[in-house]
Amino acid sequence: MIKIAISGKGGVGKTTVSGTLARLLAKQGYDVLAIDADPSMNLASALGIKNPPRPLTEFKELIDERAGGPSGMFKLNPKVDDIVERFGITGPDNVKLLVLGTVERGGSGCMCPASSFLKALLRHVILKMNSVVILDMEAGIEHLGRGTTKGIDIMLIVVEPGARSVETAGRIVELARQIDIRNFGAIINKAGENLQEIEDKLNKYGIPVVGTIPYDTALIQADMESAAPIDKGGAAVEAMKYIWEKLPVKRG
Repeated sequence: MIKIAISGKGGVGKTTVSGTLARLLAKQGYDVLAIDADPSMNLASALGIKNPPRPLTEFKELIDERAGGPSGMFKLNPKVDDIVERFGITGPDNVKLLVLGTVERGGSGCMCPASSFLKALLRHVILKMNSVVILDMEAGIEHLGRGTTKGIDIMLIVVEPGARSVETAGRIVELARQIDIRNFGAIINKAGENLQEIEDKLNKYGIPVVGTIPYDTALIQADMESAAPIDKGGAAVEAMKYIWEKLPVKRG
C-alpha cells in the first residue's frame, strides 16, 4: 500500500490532480481510497461523485468518543479501523471517498482531539495490498504544522508557472522533512515555455519533477459543469497518466 499526499499553493490544481490520479489508478486495477482533507471539500466533484459523504468532523460525538478524554485530555491513538467502511462511499471506477472536513484549532500545531483522530486515521487505514491512498490536502503549509500528513510515503506538490507557487513548494518540503517525510515530487500544471526554468528552481529545493500538465480548456469546461476531468478527457488527463510511473517510491 502506498499513501500519497497532494499539496501546493491555493488554486494550482491540487484537487483536479487528486481526483484524476485516483480514477486513473482505479482503472488500472488498484484499490483506491481518496481522502478529502481540504476544508473546501471539492474532491467529490473531481471524482465524479454527485452526493459526497458527510465530513467526519461533523460527527463530533464519534470524535469525542474515540479521541477525547476526561478533563480536556485526548487519546493519541484512537480507534479508526472501521471508519472507511462506516463513513466512506464508493464512486466511479470503485474509488472510495472519505471526507475529513475542517479541524478546529487555535493555531499551528494544535493537538486537539479531531487532529489526533485524523492523524490516527492516516496512520492506520488498512486496505488491500494492491491499494493506494490519495490525500487532497488543504492549500499552503498549515497542515504540516499539525503533522496530519506524517507517515505518508510521498508528497506530491502541484505548482504552476510563477515564483510564489515554487517558493511555496520549497517551504512545504522544508516543513515536511521536519516530520520525516522523505519522498517528494513536483507536478507542473499549466506548463508553458518556461518549463525548464521552473524545473531548475524546483531542483534547487530537491524536488524532482514527476509530471507536467499542459494548459487545457477541457479542465475549465469540466469545472464549469461540475464534472470529473477524467470524464471530459483532453491533453491534461492524458499527461496525468504518466505520473504514477515516475514516482520515486516502491509501487505495488
